[in-house]
Formats: sequence, C-alpha cells, structure tokens
Amino acid sequence: MALHKLESSVPAEDINDDEACILPADTMLILQQFLQEKALKERSEEGGTESPGCFEENWQLSQFWYNEETKQKLALIVKRLQESEPDPFKVALLSAPSAFKHVVNENKHAMLFEFDERFASYGDNFQQYDYNRAFDLGYMDAFSNQFSLVIVDPPFLSEECIEKIGVIVKKITKHDAKIILCSGAVVQDWAKKHLGVSMCEFRPDHERNLGNEFRSYANFDLDKVLNKH
Repeated sequence: MALHKLESSVPAEDINDDEACILPADTMLILQQFLQEKALKERSEEGGTESPGCFEENWQLSQFWYNEETKQKLALIVKRLQESEPDPFKVALLSAPSAFKHVVNENKHAMLFEFDERFASYGDNFQQYDYNRAFDLGYMDAFSNQFSLVIVDPPFLSEECIEKIGVIVKKITKHDAKIILCSGAVVQDWAKKHLGVSMCEFRPDHERNLGNEFRSYANFDLDKVLNKH
C-alpha cells in the first residue's frame, strides 16, 4: 500500500453545474465504503460473491497489490524463520492482504488484520482493525503478546500512521518478535523511531508502478534469511 489521493469516481462530463461539488475526503471514503458494501451485498444475493484472492484493489483505501515475486519472497521468509523458531510460530499481516494467501500456505495460523471487511471471507484468519484506534483503551488487547512475526504495510506515508501502527505492533508481538515493514523510502526515520526497524536491500514490488520509492525494513537480518542457500 501507499499514499493515494481520494478522488471522485464520477466522470466530469456526467456532472452538471448544479451538481458539481467537492466532498471532504472523509465523506468520500464513507460514501465509497457504502457503495462497495452495497455492491458486494447485491452480488451475494445474486449468487456471485467475490471469492478470496480475487479482490480488486480499492484505491480509496490506498490498496496496491504486491506482484507475484514479492508475495513468494515474503512467504519464503516466513518459511525459513519458522524452521528455526519454536512452536507455536504465529504470523500477523497488517494491511498487507495481497500477501496473505502465500503466507498462510506456509503458516496456517497466519492472521490478516485489515480495515477492508471484504477479507472477512478468510474466516478465523481475518480480523478487522483500524490503526486510528491504536490509542483507544484496551484496543487489540485480545491479541496481546501473540505473534512471532509481523509483516506490516501501512496505508499512508506519514509519521502519524507509522506511529499508530507501531503501537499496535508492539502490543500484539512477543518480546523477541521479528518485524518486517514494507513502505516508502521516506518513512525510514519514522520506521526506526516507532518500530525499531532498519532499511534492507530487499525491495518489494507491486503489480502497478507506484510513484513513491518502496523499500523494506526489519529488526533482523532479513536479507540474510532471504538469500540463504
């Protein structure tokens, strides 16, 4: 994921002078979610529910899917890390839904934390969350100190977002947990400050070219694990 400006999906030629207006970003997001849920409900009623793994990117939610090579490499890292870790080795993915299917093939306990409730079709491996609630009293306490590895891809390139994600990551991880952050190069200082991770050589790529330089960060030698023969 990466920062993406919220825009109306209505073609300009379809808006007359009386209708032309600019909605606040938060209002547009609410409208987008309502229309999305309405469309999903209609497809479900028609017997055409979208199947897991076939979800389209929702740019209004700043969703950008990884390419196949990146998904395979993230799954390989999971496979190699859990080989040397005691059971149970639980993996959490925060705002990284496109990598989930590859990761869960390596770790059946993998949990996807995602704002987009379309992914509730993953059943017990899904938990809806909102990073904006990071400072709410008791938020995410049910998952406290559970995960040995977290792979996180914050939706926005801002210190506020990285800080709040960091609060959640620290709550749900074990004391010696490994953290992988996939985000823009511009968050390097914030990543170190709020997550304790440093930039790696591994560069995640996406199905679509993004305008921002994308990098990976970790609190362990990720490149050594990935390049192990």
